Amino acid sequence: MAEMATAGQLFARYLVEGNHAASDYFALLKELVARRNSEDPSWQQEIDNVYALLHREILENQGNPTEPVTFGTSGWRGRLGKDIFVRSVMVVTSAIVELYRDLERDSANGRYLGVGSLGEAQRRGCVLGFDNRFDGEVLAAAAANVLLAAGFTVHYAGESTTGVLSAAVLELHAAFSINLTPSHNPLQYGGYKYNAADAGPAAAVLTERITANARRLMITDTSATAGGEFSGRLPESPGLRPFDSLAAWQSLVRRNKAVHGLDLDLIIDEFCRRDDIVVAVDSVHGASRLHIRRLFADTASDRLLSLRDTADVTFGGIAPEPSTANMKGVVAAINARPERLKLGAIIDPDGDRIRFTDGRKEIGMNRFGAMAYHFLHEYRGKKGMVAKTVATSNMANRLAEAFGEELFEPKVGFKEFKPVIGRALVFFEESDGISIIGHTPEKDAYIGLILALDMVTTTGKNLGEYLQDIEDVYGAFYPDRDGVAVRIKGRELLDTLARLEKYAPGATISVGGEDRRIVEVITLDGRKMILDDGSWLMIRPSGTEPKIRFYVESRTADGTVHLVNTAREMLAEIGLL
Repeated sequence: MAEMATAGQLFARYLVEGNHAASDYFALLKELVARRNSEDPSWQQEIDNVYALLHREILENQGNPTEPVTFGTSGWRGRLGKDIFVRSVMVVTSAIVELYRDLERDSANGRYLGVGSLGEAQRRGCVLGFDNRFDGEVLAAAAANVLLAAGFTVHYAGESTTGVLSAAVLELHAAFSINLTPSHNPLQYGGYKYNAADAGPAAAVLTERITANARRLMITDTSATAGGEFSGRLPESPGLRPFDSLAAWQSLVRRNKAVHGLDLDLIIDEFCRRDDIVVAVDSVHGASRLHIRRLFADTASDRLLSLRDTADVTFGGIAPEPSTANMKGVVAAINARPERLKLGAIIDPDGDRIRFTDGRKEIGMNRFGAMAYHFLHEYRGKKGMVAKTVATSNMANRLAEAFGEELFEPKVGFKEFKPVIGRALVFFEESDGISIIGHTPEKDAYIGLILALDMVTTTGKNLGEYLQDIEDVYGAFYPDRDGVAVRIKGRELLDTLARLEKYAPGATISVGGEDRRIVEVITLDGRKMILDDGSWLMIRPSGTEPKIRFYVESRTADGTVHLVNTAREMLAEIGLL
């Protein structure tokens, strides 16, 4: 059996002394984290040593990102140190400042920005925060330096979550927000989210402009951090205004109680008063760990279990996303408790995604979003439409039809809900993001958590039982999703996917050995093929990764696996598998 490499050998394998660009800090970190987890906590010292080197790279890198800056549906993401570092964050922040300076000569983008002039934007200012990623405070300080030098007020939240920062934009009447987070991506990633004055994901016309500005400035702007002027700390400035971001979120929820029907204080009081419910929340070491106890009025009750609520930029070595595998700790925690009502949740690092369990049944957003719509409509007496992305379960479609309400079904991406903000009672996407009327236009795990708690205490039923009640009346839906990595991209990938056009309405496909006829095809975002038994499958390229994603939904419990196999067969037939 081969001997395990020593720390020195691992460092020699991945590091080139004095050369950040040639060193692979995160490949080394993953090896060290695995050793810490399986062998000895003392490996943490070596992990800290590598992060000290990474910190130097983040401060000292005067080059350009290894991948060109691209703002997509959820902003810009890249590898810490190699793509996202002090200079690149300063340049991208300068690219955003240009959006507002350009209003002085061309006001066309004012309606997308939500401000009428540069002066207005400077006065209203920027809400600035970050998640728990390594050196988040350093990168935030870099952004703050640029904003303050450009005359903008900076409302500084520090470490916080995406939904909370979005709420703060509305409560403070800020012009925009900058949130340094890559959401649920692994530990090597950093990210940068920009929301305009409506507090939601920016419109494509803005993100395209930011992308173009940033790419130009990466080449032409040599001033950012030149000469090592940046200290890595927040500057002393009267324009820098620290504030309590969670208090702003709570204020928004309370202020709009009559709109959405959720009484935050009553819901929390009900939890504290009762002795028949336990709640477990797994923060996976993310920013939500700072807020969970406060959300529950700082209760000392042992019926609130806060899991993985310590600081750890390595996330314990796991991919920090809401998933079945990551939910195991929550399931074990609530099933060890005697209470009849059990609510478990897992939240991603920046708090914009959430998934639930009652210890017996896992409830992803496909089902929970529809349940939330049913709850607000039937229990809270709110009338109105529902909105969900095209890749999401059709359970919400069925409810809207039964209620005589409208359905809005755009392509994937939370920004696509902008046309129905203020009209849709609930808007959600299959990748565990949700918000509601009277709240932020950004996905927010906390409003999902409060909704789930209200459901359980109001109905007196676990989420799985409540779901069963809905399915007994409206029928059951069984969604699933998967994806495959691909090597081709761009036009070549799109041309290959175009071969799926032969699967048109009227065509027959085999699903689990049975012929099914395609009755409708939706090409809004990829290709969604609806079959004659009400099941469907959808194939689309990922907007953020070199992957093909496919989504399926059956009306029978054992049908989803057959639809997944059919989707894979289609991809194999056109040469992508």
